[in-house]
Amino acid sequence: MTTQITMSPYYGTPDFSPLTSQATTAPVDLVSVADLLRNAFVYPPFSILQGVRLVTFGFCPRDDMHQAPEFRFKFRNAGEVPEVASSEQDWVAGYHRLLCDSIRRSCAGMHAPWLLQSGGKDSTTLAIAIAEARPDTTCITYLGGREENEVDSAAKVARTLGLRHETLVCDPGRAYDRYLAVVDRMPLLTADFALLSCVDLGTEVAATGGDGIIDGLGADSYFGTPMSRRQHLLARLAQDINLSPRIAELPLVDRSFRLCYLLSTLQMNPIERVFPGSRFSDEEVDELFGRKIATHSRQRLELFLDEIGSATTPAEWRDMSTSIAGSAGAFAKGLYTASALSLQAAYPFCDLTLREWIHREVPRYEKVDPKTQMNKLLIRQHIATRFGDLPYVQSKGSFRFDLRGLAQQRFDHVLDLARRSSDLLPGAGTWLERNRQRLDNKYHASKFYLLAIVLPWLESRRQAALQSVDGIHPGVANVAQH
Repeated sequence: MTTQITMSPYYGTPDFSPLTSQATTAPVDLVSVADLLRNAFVYPPFSILQGVRLVTFGFCPRDDMHQAPEFRFKFRNAGEVPEVASSEQDWVAGYHRLLCDSIRRSCAGMHAPWLLQSGGKDSTTLAIAIAEARPDTTCITYLGGREENEVDSAAKVARTLGLRHETLVCDPGRAYDRYLAVVDRMPLLTADFALLSCVDLGTEVAATGGDGIIDGLGADSYFGTPMSRRQHLLARLAQDINLSPRIAELPLVDRSFRLCYLLSTLQMNPIERVFPGSRFSDEEVDELFGRKIATHSRQRLELFLDEIGSATTPAEWRDMSTSIAGSAGAFAKGLYTASALSLQAAYPFCDLTLREWIHREVPRYEKVDPKTQMNKLLIRQHIATRFGDLPYVQSKGSFRFDLRGLAQQRFDHVLDLARRSSDLLPGAGTWLERNRQRLDNKYHASKFYLLAIVLPWLESRRQAALQSVDGIHPGVANVAQH
């Protein structure tokens, strides 16, 4: 049986109902499991289930994803097109009007919406429009780690706009337990590094009477995201060098996040280095599986190479590359979480009218400054109509998660899952036991996180299959070959 699901907020609300009949019978695609461990998401158009393909943004919904799908980036020369507007207008006023309209459309079915408010540019400009279009919205900010604290900025925004504001402080154990409570309802799987944050927030929203979440994803693809010096450097350092899987476990090396990150970068290709987070190397993935499988995962990147190779600027190259992870990771985490918690999910920046107007009509000087490379100038001007300087307008906030805290609080549970999944990932338990004392390094804790996400989902399918009338775990035993 084959299934194709259009899964992108740019294309509308996904319908996961076709997966209901395949809940216990569709085999897990183990190459997709390798994708998750290597990159934290499954390469589209594949999914975690064999026979289930996804139409993410860049693919055409009319094409057959099981045959020869073609990837075409929809926002070529983002941040540059057009260079000059066909007619001058009050761009900020026009943007505000279209953003308000987008919010009304995307939230039309919600009775109690909640805005995931990071305190950054996108959530701040959304809050300004929400105060007019949906003033019944509650803002919620997640304090996920020690690196940043965006709560003060977000609270100031909500208070000034007259919106209710709540804060949720990350407890990694609580967030993980909430994930375990809904993992069997996750229609598919991603291991995005904000997935547990999203589940934690979504559970809180649902428990407090909310019926929908508003997410500020989607604007980067058409506003354009110039490459920073650090991103240029990482792209040059990604050399596809084969190194021993044990190199990051050497004394002294294993205590340094920066050194481990550098060594992992040397082993990646430039495109996969663009994807966020620290992940398992190809050699480590093969060890986890006890056989060669990472090569099959890496081959899935070939579908995107022609389009990415046609990029005319480094910024466009990066926009194309990040769009792969954005569709299958960043968007997927919210869509899968909302489905599992029976919540609606709204992405106002993905609205067709708004995005096409910004990409095709708003002039370049309102998107990216060619001298300073500062982006989202129109959004910054919109924020300036209501606020002065806000700390996370200049410095991007995010829904960070305490990876080291998760490893400290839930190691034994994940190790037990690894032992129960030894038929699928015979090396997982060995890796966990060998690296138990290294998980206070965020580099190693990131890999622990990936196993902590993947193993419960596999176990939930095993248990569901055991309870089915068809016999013993058909959903796990079969492996897709690619």
